[in-house]
Amino acid sequence: MDKPLFRRWFNRSQVSADTIEVQAERGNADAQFYLGLQYANPGGAAQDYAQAAQWYSRAAGQNHALAQFNLGMMYASGQGVRRNDTEAEMWFGKAAELGDAGAQYNLGLGHYRASIQGLPQNMPESRIEAYKWFFLAAAQGYRSSDSARATVALKMTRQDVVEATQRVDAFITSNHRTPATP
Repeated sequence: MDKPLFRRWFNRSQVSADTIEVQAERGNADAQFYLGLQYANPGGAAQDYAQAAQWYSRAAGQNHALAQFNLGMMYASGQGVRRNDTEAEMWFGKAAELGDAGAQYNLGLGHYRASIQGLPQNMPESRIEAYKWFFLAAAQGYRSSDSARATVALKMTRQDVVEATQRVDAFITSNHRTPATP
């Protein structure tokens, strides 16, 4: 990440007085996220996935959506932490609720997989949730979300699509977002 861009995230007087490490230790979630990025950077001199996961975890605990998403990715792939799909889904869920399109897409993928591989009685619910998360990610222009939503819709009943659309509307309303139609 470009440091001048990153510095705009901080109070300028605070940046000149403290290093990013000091700010992170003091609990600044943006600084913690940035350190996570530094440690996770492939080919970086200080690459250490376990350290990245620790810094992401600290920022994620403060509702930093990108840290939550990145921590979810680390749990999903087993980088710096033991692979744990339940933890990954939990962090994706937290980030998705905060509006992170990547997390919404990943939740959609998880629900879509469950709609194919799960118990038959759970498949319609999984498709409805997949549709909802793909729709929300697509509304933000996230890659492949709209085509994924369309694929899920092919296996849904009309009533399932209505239910999914109502869930999208409820999410948008509860998060005070303007609805978008992909």
